[in-house]
Amino acid sequence: MTATAPPLRTPARRSLTRLLLVTVALLGALLAGAVPASAHAALTGSDPKDGAVVATAPAQVALTFSEGVALDANSIRVLDPTGKRSDTAELVNLCSGDIVKYGVRLRTGIPNGTYTVAWQAISADSHPVSGAFTFSIGAPSATAAVVPSQEVGGGLVGVLYGIARYAAYAGFVLLTGGAAFVLACWRRGATVGPVQRVVVGGWLTMTAATLAMLLLRTPYTGSGKLSDAFDLNGLRAVLETKPGAALISRLLLLGAAALFVSVLFGAYAKREDEAEKKDLTFGLAIGGTVVAAGLAATWALAEHASTGLQPGIAMPVDVLHLLAVATWLGGLTTLLVVLFRAPGIERAAVLRFSRIAFWSVAVLAATGVYQSWRQVGTWSALVDTAYGQLLLVKVALVAVLVATASVSRRWTAHLSEHTAPEAEAASIVEQRAGEPEPEPVTVPDDGKDTKRAAQLARQRAAMSTAREKRIRDADPERTGLRRTVLAEAGVAVVLLAVTTVLTQTEPARTQQAVDRAKAGSQVAVADRPVDIRLPFDTGGQNGKGTVELTLDPGRTGANDLHVYVQDPAGKPKDAPEVKVAFTLAAKSVGPLPVVPDHVTTGHWSASGVQIPMAGDWQISVTVRTSEIDETTVDKNVKIG
Repeated sequence: MTATAPPLRTPARRSLTRLLLVTVALLGALLAGAVPASAHAALTGSDPKDGAVVATAPAQVALTFSEGVALDANSIRVLDPTGKRSDTAELVNLCSGDIVKYGVRLRTGIPNGTYTVAWQAISADSHPVSGAFTFSIGAPSATAAVVPSQEVGGGLVGVLYGIARYAAYAGFVLLTGGAAFVLACWRRGATVGPVQRVVVGGWLTMTAATLAMLLLRTPYTGSGKLSDAFDLNGLRAVLETKPGAALISRLLLLGAAALFVSVLFGAYAKREDEAEKKDLTFGLAIGGTVVAAGLAATWALAEHASTGLQPGIAMPVDVLHLLAVATWLGGLTTLLVVLFRAPGIERAAVLRFSRIAFWSVAVLAATGVYQSWRQVGTWSALVDTAYGQLLLVKVALVAVLVATASVSRRWTAHLSEHTAPEAEAASIVEQRAGEPEPEPVTVPDDGKDTKRAAQLARQRAAMSTAREKRIRDADPERTGLRRTVLAEAGVAVVLLAVTTVLTQTEPARTQQAVDRAKAGSQVAVADRPVDIRLPFDTGGQNGKGTVELTLDPGRTGANDLHVYVQDPAGKPKDAPEVKVAFTLAAKSVGPLPVVPDHVTTGHWSASGVQIPMAGDWQISVTVRTSEIDETTVDKNVKIG
């Protein structure tokens, strides 16, 4: 017979509707009036700027970051065209107020040419960040230093560290959620083997993952070589950092968690006196909550919540968020294991978990909205950045989980209306009594028939397993609940994966802050010309020089265009051909070609150049210095 889920009762529908309405209202209210925060360090500026050509060598190179970073003498390197270091390896702290700025001094007497600035830092939220840019002294040189293409935190070490990060979250969910399910919903579960394996497996997974992250931290934030995982000096340096202290604290708390688990599945499981067991339940609940909150705090103290806007509020909110996730998803996993592996569970226990899961989702929604506001900041960031798009995927997954959970609530309510726990137990006993006992296994005294004895033992175990499966599957409502809980668990695994990816993704409002900073150095002021200067090198004889472009008045509509070409000495230089193109990639406009007229030596112009709409335009200038030598240089400017 096919089981059909009963209709959702009115109170459950009302509760679900209220939760969704409140979540949507909070999301709209918070994001509508949000202001940018800062987290996950990114380079927002440099002096000299990327691609700049300066007349004389600067005294130092300075970098500006979006948040606090950890640097050392080798974090900023200035390399000449041959790859030789041109700085003094002396880190200069140029921070002032909210401005995070560091630099390195350059050696005296360095020659003209193109210099590469390679930098690497540890963000205040524990993520390694790196990058490189170039600037030129006098004029660009034919060659520039080559820096490793692999970003810090990538490669095999990055993959292993990412796996350990996933495993740590998963272990925390199983450990915390499984223990909470036993204490709050189903005390008898402390004696059930599958439940014990869920909780112990969570502890083992989290412990192994934490140890792996601690060892991999040195190569993850440094060389990228797996062999450096066992560098004792590197490990000592890691322990002095905030992420290292958080990992060590997590290991200490896992020691306390091991004691908690041993009591839960030892003295607590064996206790038969209800009064004593009730007192022990209260003590374990308090102790377990403290340990679980401490474990959650090791993430909050070392990652996104610890930096940026309102860290004093964000860190406890992050702890609540992680506890809600663990209680819901860990409890859901434990319930799924019980439904598939345990002979039976009381309906009252399922109902209790249903209520706890509902309030966990409510806490998850409220804290998630606040966290989203901190990390996104604006509506545009929600749709225009990778972080915002991942967040939308996470919200969609939560919506699917809530919908699936509502179906599970129907099955749970239906079960409680039709079958009482006592009737279920009596039914199980009756079914077991009606089945023949398997043939007892007897090992002959002469020891010659051990193969037959082993075969009989396997048959007996198979019969016992089949009997328990028939008992579990005899209840159609239980079968329906198993299916919906299995669907919930599948979505939850994807949700956990997306959440972990989010912790490693550049937060949306930081990405926008970087984009604004880059655009800020190129913004065209209304009614003032766009004026850019770009070095070029066509690769042929006398192929080096500088091109200057002016767009007047530098706004949408008709503009006058002037292009000036100069040789390395700054004198006007003629070229067989000069072309300009305008592209607005965000709107898929262009390239719009412009062929200016030659006016005089080194000067080309065009009038009536139409800029159809405002935006971040890419201006590309193509210079040909011979029949075969040609190059295109470009720069983004904001017009309108």
